[in-house]
Amino acid sequence: MLKLYGRQYGKKIARASIVNWYLEELGIPYELVLLDMDGGEHRQPPFLSINPMGKAPAIVDGDFKLWESGAILLYLAEKNGKMPQSVEDRSLIYQWILFGNSTLAPALLIEANQKLEAPKLLTGLNQVLANQSYLIGDEFTIADVSVGSILAHALVMLQSDFSGYPAVLNYIKRVTERPAFQKTIGQDQHK
Repeated sequence: MLKLYGRQYGKKIARASIVNWYLEELGIPYELVLLDMDGGEHRQPPFLSINPMGKAPAIVDGDFKLWESGAILLYLAEKNGKMPQSVEDRSLIYQWILFGNSTLAPALLIEANQKLEAPKLLTGLNQVLANQSYLIGDEFTIADVSVGSILAHALVMLQSDFSGYPAVLNYIKRVTERPAFQKTIGQDQHK
């Protein structure tokens, strides 16, 4: 059975919750292994053999080990037949996952970037989402797990003001109402 390793912050499971959400969307069995990072479990040889960087999330699927949430999402989508066939359509998925992790997260989650970068990105996202339900069109994909989790975190946990971006707010509402989101990240946000 696939194992998902994550860090627990109080009652929240941090970045692993993104992968946790997607595993629930897929409906495949997995075991959630919470690391005691305050106790240094992530710096011990058993976990370092999974991720030598000592960070979570990470997965073990049989003999295969993988870390970084975006890479894990892509692996799970590919393995479970959820990636598009054409290289162009797959590249759109890659684009949004890289955007979420490399561009959007730093703009929304790092205070020094919030005033300068966030409005530009949210304006662009609002334009995209004004014309379609999800990032790739009208179908929910792993791109929405990646970007949607960051937006939801900024809105709920950081209380970011998205009032000037109604399409973004509607999008956040759509993704956060999904049963798999409610079972994982949504449950964490209410603790």
